[in-house]
Amino acid sequence: MAKRNDPLQADRQSSRRVGSLAALWPFLRPYRGIAALAVCALVLTASVSLILPLAVRRVVDQFNGATELLDSYFLVALGFAGLLALGTGARYYLVTRLGERVVADIRRAVFDRVIGMSPAFFERIMTGEVLSRITTDTTLILSVIGSSVSIALRNFLILIGGAALMMLTSAKLTAYALLIVPVVIVPIILLGRRLRALSRENQDWIAESSGNASEALLSVQTVQAFTHEAENRAAFADVTERAFRSAKTRIGTRA
Repeated sequence: MAKRNDPLQADRQSSRRVGSLAALWPFLRPYRGIAALAVCALVLTASVSLILPLAVRRVVDQFNGATELLDSYFLVALGFAGLLALGTGARYYLVTRLGERVVADIRRAVFDRVIGMSPAFFERIMTGEVLSRITTDTTLILSVIGSSVSIALRNFLILIGGAALMMLTSAKLTAYALLIVPVVIVPIILLGRRLRALSRENQDWIAESSGNASEALLSVQTVQAFTHEAENRAAFADVTERAFRSAKTRIGTRA
């Protein structure tokens, strides 16, 4: 696998940087309107997530108070809960739709590029691996655009807002809470790097598996003519098992 992937090593080294995600901007730019609406929905849900506990606190504090006041606080809390549900639904729809649209454009652009490559390119890279990159790898991009980025931004806004509310409530308590942040963040960063490397390795083995299967099936008459079925079965079983072991390691690290 290493030899086949040598021509791609430079690109893969650069893809390890977060800045490489900037390459997605040309695909996102035509859909700035949808992205802006998604950001608005995200800010709304993050804000309501911070306000809703305050409304619930009012309901609890006034539980033995006047019935009219309790009803008012309860209705306000219920309204915020409904607003949170609507905002969450809108955010999911907009972000998922944006992700699907961008991934469809990326797949089309990659295919348009690959179909014009020289025959020498396909001598170095198996057709099955190219197909895996177009399908499987772009699915990972979909998970980033349609889920990971929006969840990360939402959690970041909630973190900032929550810290501000804690500071207003008790600056001393906030300072104590911030002391444990490095203890929590450092392991997350280290595990995140490890998971990224394992995910990349797993995708490489999946691509290798697809390449072996495609190569054998596209020339199945030749394989059978030379009674090479056993060797192809063994080769495919080997890369599939390696992909499984890589996935198992990734799952264990993530757990």
